[in-house]
Amino acid sequence: MKKNSIFLTAIILLGSFLITTNTFAQERKGTPQNGERKGQPRGGHNPEQTKTIEEIGGYKIGDVATDFKLKNIDDKLFSLSDIKDAKGYIIVFTCNECPFAKMYEDRLIALHNKYAPKGYSVVAINPNSSAENEKENFEAMKKRANEKRFPFVYLVDEGKVFSKYGAVRTPHVFLLDKERKVQYIGAIDNNSRAAESVTEKYVENAIKALESGEKPNPNLTKAIGCPVKGN
Repeated sequence: MKKNSIFLTAIILLGSFLITTNTFAQERKGTPQNGERKGQPRGGHNPEQTKTIEEIGGYKIGDVATDFKLKNIDDKLFSLSDIKDAKGYIIVFTCNECPFAKMYEDRLIALHNKYAPKGYSVVAINPNSSAENEKENFEAMKKRANEKRFPFVYLVDEGKVFSKYGAVRTPHVFLLDKERKVQYIGAIDNNSRAAESVTEKYVENAIKALESGEKPNPNLTKAIGCPVKGN
């Protein structure tokens, strides 16, 4: 009887120790209530644009975009007016290092190669470039463009054009018509991670609508990507 009592006491003490240890471990890991972690994984960010166009304060659908002069990777200044016989402009705010921007590089190349001959050129602008950032500075932009053989201009945003447009993600697209009127704002398509799984090509569909004399529908989607530096 005495042995049974000692054995039972030992089991209770061991159980208490395990419960205490487990609780302490959970507290250290920060386990949320109901076993469900809220928000983004630690060290990450929400890739989806969260602010509305009104909150961002940039161009809205129907606004006429102001032309600009920015330095291209060939060391020459570039303006939209330099594109002769343009029927529209595919303005894309992108960068070197954002994983989402990288996933769209080949799709941007294909988009330019398909539509530039039809009058719609891709105009890529890097809003994250700075002399201090070795991975995004002008020399790094030249290197990336050479590696990927960009067939389009790749401009350094020294004039903070991104803020005028209201670009908050990389990539973030603004499709302009011939008069530089904004006709579409948002994502390139509906699957950032896998080109083969895309079911809606927003930019292409918007261009096709303009070519048919119609308004793009949708003309506004949420951009998916890394936050533009400074936003």
